[in-house]
This record gives sequence, structure tokens and C-alpha cells, in this order.
Amino acid sequence: MLSGALLVSALALVPSAKAADGPALLEAKCASCHAENGDGTYTRIDEGRRTPEGWFMTLVRMERNHDVKLTDDERRTLVRHLADTRGLTVAETEGSRYILEKDPVSWDEGPTQELTEMCSRCHSWARVTLQRRTKDDWDKLMHFHLGQFPTAEYQALARDRAWWDIAQNQMVDELAERFPLGEAPDASTADLSGTWAVAGVQRGQGPYHGTMSVAPKDGGMLDVSVDLTYDNGTTLSQSGTGMLYGAGEWRATLSGAGTDYRQVLALSEDGETLTGRWFETEQDVIGGAMTAVKTDAAPRVVAVAPTHLRQGASTRVTVTGVGLDGEPDFGEGVTATVVERTPETLVLDVAADGAAQTGPRGVSVGGQSMEDAFVVYDGIDRLTVEPAVTFARVGGNGGPIPKVPAQFEAIGWMNGPDGQPMTEDDIRIGAMPAEWKTDNFDATAAALEDAKYAGQIGDGGLFTPGPAGPNPARVKGTNNVGNLSVIASVFDGGREVEATGQLYVTVQRFVDPPIR
Repeated sequence: MLSGALLVSALALVPSAKAADGPALLEAKCASCHAENGDGTYTRIDEGRRTPEGWFMTLVRMERNHDVKLTDDERRTLVRHLADTRGLTVAETEGSRYILEKDPVSWDEGPTQELTEMCSRCHSWARVTLQRRTKDDWDKLMHFHLGQFPTAEYQALARDRAWWDIAQNQMVDELAERFPLGEAPDASTADLSGTWAVAGVQRGQGPYHGTMSVAPKDGGMLDVSVDLTYDNGTTLSQSGTGMLYGAGEWRATLSGAGTDYRQVLALSEDGETLTGRWFETEQDVIGGAMTAVKTDAAPRVVAVAPTHLRQGASTRVTVTGVGLDGEPDFGEGVTATVVERTPETLVLDVAADGAAQTGPRGVSVGGQSMEDAFVVYDGIDRLTVEPAVTFARVGGNGGPIPKVPAQFEAIGWMNGPDGQPMTEDDIRIGAMPAEWKTDNFDATAAALEDAKYAGQIGDGGLFTPGPAGPNPARVKGTNNVGNLSVIASVFDGGREVEATGQLYVTVQRFVDPPIR
């Protein structure tokens, strides 16, 4: 099992894991099987490029399947060296980063039905896209799958098609065309030390802003400390170590308030902005989207929170950015009064008059603008539960695998100019405070009393599943799994708006690789 603890150990790094040791360690540990080609490249190794997590998974497979002996320090050093010399550009990972960031609100499928059936019924399609190979190596990967998992296609009910013929004679060519090896990018030399202005949203907790301080230490590592303040008044401090891999892959291992966290962020080409997600190491559903900008970067607006205001109402708004100098402007019909200000943070009292134009609008401070940063609305036309369909997993109860919760939000919408719901011009207002409950999804769930046993949902939309293990109180002593409706209620202008999502509460994930 590729545990989260092992991945943290591999990617966190320690001072002894020096990049200069990488080539020598590659020669010592890998060259006995992978021949050196005379130009510094190695068979198979240089026929592919991967993310740090991808190289980590490759090394663990070498240890597990081929008895390669690696200490923790050696594994860390090799991951760093391979990611630096045989990695991907950030641009090559776009559209697939959700699987690295453990984003619980994402949809994964291949671009064609055959690619979905062939690849992403066993793992995510993003796992395929986060690598580059030669055509010969894609072909070897197909043969590897056949050798390692000879019954997988039959277990997936694929007896109705000539799946091996499709895999060998169609998929190899298509994968080689979509994801050719190409040139490995140079490792970034950006200096990340200094202070960063940070903003984001944690589902269930709401928007936050703060600072991240980064300082160099031995072995190419960086000391990291993060201080966050949420709009609801709570605070969170995290500290630990981080490192920049390859062309712009930032990874950090942090702790705070007795909890371990991971940061998975991407660095912009100019070296001034990091974007991605942080999450709890043991419960990656719990975490937040994050944008960080160096405080000495060019002035800009990074985030506005909250992102919506009803006509005729007022609220406290925080604008986060760098070099924030000048008067704030939310557009016609909306006034903004400065309560507090620093170059990185503006705290404002914002009011929309009863005739303010509804819809998204830009927000500017001085000459710096952020488009579609704020929505004025006159009412909630409909509500959706986000994610619309998701999973939670039982766990704990004395076992080694913790529960996996599910975090929901209630999203308000306005009908667009056409006045019709669920059309392309609908306007997303944003997350709304809601009351939450669960119910049995269908007659089968009701007969099994799923809502009674599968778990509970709290006021913030966080669903906590039941304990693992057979439950003698249930029919046939089954586990505390279930099929539930998740119901959100929002009160807007004296009326109640309701929406329903679906939650499958299922068993533990016993094998949890870094790239699922």
C-alpha cells in the first residue's frame, strides 16, 4: 500500500537529500537494470517524464516488484533528481492537477469513450495525462498492464469487445500522439524566499486571507510558515518545510493545531505566483484552494471575499493582493468604505443600493483590477449542492484506515438574461449559509435504513461517515455503507430554497496511491 505517510516522507525531503547526489545514486541503484546509453541517458528511465508523485510511484514499484533497496533518504534524493531532470512543465499538467491536489469537486473521464473504458475505469484519466512517453514505452506500458493485471478487463465486463486488439493497435498510437515524450524542461531557478500574500477558500469554512513566509535552509529545502485568518474569525497557523521540484512543482509538508497538512502548488512562469490546494494529510477532503503572490511582485488584486452581495444590503469585504494603493471601486451602485488597509489587505464596508445592476462585476483598487470578482444579486433563483455526487468512506473503529468525510456547499444561482434556469447564461452567485440534512436516496436505501447508520452531516455541510466493520444491528450485519440524499436549505428574502445532492457512503480505500 502506498500510504500517505510514505509519500510525505518521500516528498518532504531532509537536508541529506541533496540534488548533487542524484546522478551518482541513479547510477548506483538503477544502472544494473537500466543500461546507460553513452550520453548520460538510461533505457526506459529517459523514455518517460513524470510529476514528483509519478516518479515516487515508479520507485516504489521498483522496490516492491524488483527488490531495489532504497533508504528513505535515497528515495527522497532520487525523486528530487528525477523530477528536476525528467519532469513536466506546469502547462503540461493543466487540466489534470485536480488529481495531484486531491480536489474532491472534480469530474474525471477520458476524451473518448474508448480511452475512458481502457484507462480510467481502474484509475483516473488524469493519471494517464500526467506522464509523457515514447511510443515504444507506451507499448511497453500496455504489455505491463496485461502481465500485471491479466483479468482486469474481464472483471470490468469487457468480454464484449476485442480489448487487447484495441489496446495494442489503437490506444498505443493515440496515447503516443496525445502525450509524446518531448523535451524535459529545465528545473526552475526561482527564488521563493520572502513573504507571500495568501488568499483562498476552504469549503465549509469559507474565504481566508493571510501570509506565507519562506526562508532557505540546508539541502535546497525551505522553511515555511503560514498564518491564515478566515472571514468567520477563526485562524490557522501552519509551519514546516517545502521544496520546488522541476519546472515549478511546489510541495510542502506542514503541521498546525495537531494536524498534518500538504501543499500542492504550481509556480507561474514569472516565479511570482503559486496556485493550487492545501489539505489535511489524513483527510484530504478537508482543505482549501490557495493563491499566493510574492509581496514584492507587481501590484495586483488577488481575491475578493465574500464574492457576492444582495441588492439593498451591506457586508464586510476583504480584498487581498499586493501593492494595494488607491481607492476601491466596485462599480456603479455599490459603495466601499475603507475600514483597515495594508499593501496586501483592504478591509471594507461594502453596500449595494436597491437599484444596483445585478450580475458579475470587476473590482479595482487604484489601477489594479480583477474581472468578475464580485456578484450583485436580487435573489436566489435556484440552488445546487456541490459536489452533486460524491463519496465518503467508513473507517476508524480501531482499524488503521481513517474515515473519509465529504464536504458539501450550497451554491446560489441567478437566472441569466434569458430568464430561464439551467441555461448557459445562468449566473453563479456563490456559496450560501445553509441548513443540512440527509435522507435515504431511494426505496432500497430506506429498506436498509441507510440514513440511520451511514453517518451524520453537520451545520457546515461536513458529512462524517459511520465506523468501519460489520454492524450487527443492520440487515445481515452489513457495514455502515449507504446511498443518501444530501439536502441543503437556504433562506433568502423570506423564502426557502432547497437543493439535493447524492452521497455514496462506501468502504475503505485499501490501496491509495499518490496519483489515484
